[in-house]
Parts: sequence; C-alpha cells; structure tokens
Amino acid sequence: MECKNATAGTLESGDILIQIAPQEANGVTVDLQSSVAHQFGTQIKQVIMDTLQGLGITNVAVRAIDKGALDCTIRARVTAAALRATDIDYKF
Repeated sequence: MECKNATAGTLESGDILIQIAPQEANGVTVDLQSSVAHQFGTQIKQVIMDTLQGLGITNVAVRAIDKGALDCTIRARVTAAALRATDIDYKF
C-alpha cells in the first residue's frame, strides 16, 4: 500500500504525536520518545504495531512522541495518521 508522510496528535499532556513516513525497508519501525518508555514503552509500541497491522499498513517508519496517552488515544492517533498517509476511506 502506497503511503505518504502524515501526522496526527499533539504534544499536549495525555496525547501522543504520531508521524508516519514511507520507508524502503520491509516492515514497520517505531521510534518512541516517552518519559514513561521504561514502564510502558513495549505496550505503546505494540499498540502502534497492532493498529497498523489491522489497517494493512506496511513498510512505514513511525515516530511517536508520547505525553502520557492511553491505549485508546494511541490507536486513534495511529489510525488518523494512517488514513491521512494512504488517502483511503475506511468504513468502521
């Protein structure tokens, strides 16, 4: 699936900024910046990966700057960025 650069979210407390960019390498890479990465970094990355997999998004680089977002917020921001990156209108 073709992707372009896209962003969703903010740097406000309780939110997460997600930036998606196409990459040549196979798979998804996640660069996470979070003050709670030592506690929740694995969970945050897993939510990002699961959301992208569910949408069929591959071969992208994700940069995530977390400010204490809950899983539901992370899923929403990743979904919004993915939809913007692919220009596909998903029906939920």
